[in-house]
Order: sequence, then structure tokens, then C-alpha cells
Amino acid sequence: MADFGELLRPVVRVEITTLIDNYIDLLLSDTEVVKRPLLGSEQDIPTDTLVAEHGLSLLVTVYGDGNTHRCLFDTGYSKIGIINNMAVLDLDLESIEAIVISHAHMDHTGALYQVLQRLPKPLSLVVHPEAFRFPRFIKRPDGRLLRFPKTLIKEDLLSNKVNLIESKEPVLISGGQIMVTGEIERTTDFEKGLAGALIEKDGKMVPDLISDDQALIIHLEQKGLVVISGCSHSGIINTVTYARKLTGVRRVHAVLGGFHLSGPAFEPIIERTISELKTIGPEVIVPMHCTGWKAVQRFAQEFPDRFVLNSVGSTITLS
Repeated sequence: MADFGELLRPVVRVEITTLIDNYIDLLLSDTEVVKRPLLGSEQDIPTDTLVAEHGLSLLVTVYGDGNTHRCLFDTGYSKIGIINNMAVLDLDLESIEAIVISHAHMDHTGALYQVLQRLPKPLSLVVHPEAFRFPRFIKRPDGRLLRFPKTLIKEDLLSNKVNLIESKEPVLISGGQIMVTGEIERTTDFEKGLAGALIEKDGKMVPDLISDDQALIIHLEQKGLVVISGCSHSGIINTVTYARKLTGVRRVHAVLGGFHLSGPAFEPIIERTISELKTIGPEVIVPMHCTGWKAVQRFAQEFPDRFVLNSVGSTITLS
């Protein structure tokens, strides 16, 4: 796999703009790493505003070899959130070359069709083939089964003239400067996946490993890897470990995205996750989305100089 990693071309700068996340605060200040959206322009505060929701969508831009490439990672929960926020941020869809879906859950695919309908030209859409499996359920503590909505329909995607790339293996996009992990190896003994997740196969209900979970990897020149997760159903430590294996690069500069440490099923592994991240030693840590309030607090306490509080509209720049 290290041979495949050699094909990943290093970049000199990465920008990650949060289009959708669970949290928004328009009064946060800029830092060396993050630029916050302006409250207003010139003398007026607008009546339109950014919105947050339980979901994730990131606009990822890489710079290298004199070229700029941009991809969209997930599309949030609602059909309107990302469209509204791109308009407020004065961002357009024209420069997006590819869309990557981290997994099939509704809080990462909600506005996909709305985005595709507004694109000026066809582009590549990267998904794991298991993302099309349905029905999927979550079993609640009281025994109730809740069915996930079916948000990815292959025929509908193809009718939108996308170049559909289904792969369990790593895929290079953005001129070879962004790697999609494909299915992530699970090697830790404490990251057990989403408790209560079930999928119907051959008429039987079996545990859903959410094997379609995948992440982005970028190699920042002279700094190391930038690992961007959607929900980390494979585990954020497993995700970073796999990124190292795929690329052959040990140094990790930044870890961003949903770490899925929210709720009573995951809070017991917060401290172990922090311990493992301390060993890995990233310079920038940006927990988002499903990481959860308790975990975010602990990251802020344990990594005071590395932690970034994310908010909708923020742009993180790594160079």
C-alpha cells in the first residue's frame, strides 16, 4: 500500500471551509489557523445568516504544483443548509471537481441531489459500494428499531450525469493531491463501531459495520498528513492509522472531522482516544459534528495549543 501512497502528490496549502456542522458562533475570533466568517460587510449586518444542523459538509481546497483543486466532502443533513450557507459565504459550485461521500447516513448526504442539480457540469462522485445497501436501522436502548432514510439511489445519481466511482479501495482525486481511503482497516481494540446499527441482508438482521465509512488524506509538504473524517464509524484512531499505512507517511499534521464520541455508548472511549492522539502527535486537532460536547471539552483541555473550535463558515488553513 505504501507504493500506492507514493502516487499521492504533496501540496503546499490546504483550506477546509465548513459548510455544515452542528455548531455555529458568529462572534468567534480569527487565529493563525482559522479564519471566521465576517458578521457583515462594509457598514451593514445582513438579515441572511449561516445555519447549523446535525450534519457535516466541508469544502476542501488544495494548492500544489501551481494548480488548485477543490472537492466537496459530504453534503449535510437538510436539503437547504449547504445551499443557504454557500450563498451567504458567496461560494459557488463551479470550481468543485469532485464530491466524496463519507458514508450513506442522511446527515452526510442530505443535500446531495440539490447540489448535483445546480452543478454547471458533470463531475466525479466517489462512494463506497456498500453505501447503496438498504434497509439500515438503529436499535434504540428501549428496543425500538428506527430505519435510516434511503438517501443514495444509484439510478438517480446516474441520471444526474455524474461520473460515479464506486470503490472499496483508495481513490485519488484532485489531480492526485487528495486520496479517498476507501474501506478503512479496523485494528484498535476499543473502537467498536456504532452500537445498535443493523442492516438487513438476505432477509436477516445483522450488525451493520458501516463498512462504507471512508475519509480523505492529504500530504502537506514538509508537515505530514492531513486526515479528514466524516463520522469515524471505523474509529478516528483506526482512520489515522490506516492513512499512515496507505501513504507510508508517519508524521500527522492535522486531524479533522467527526470523531463520533457523543453519547453514553462512546463517552467511555474518550480518554483512550485522547491518549492515542497524544502518541500520534498532530499539530492541529479539529473535532466536528458527532464528536460530542463532552469530548470536545476534553480535547480543548488536553490540547490547548492544538485544538480548534469549529463553527459553520470557518476556514481552516494549513500550510
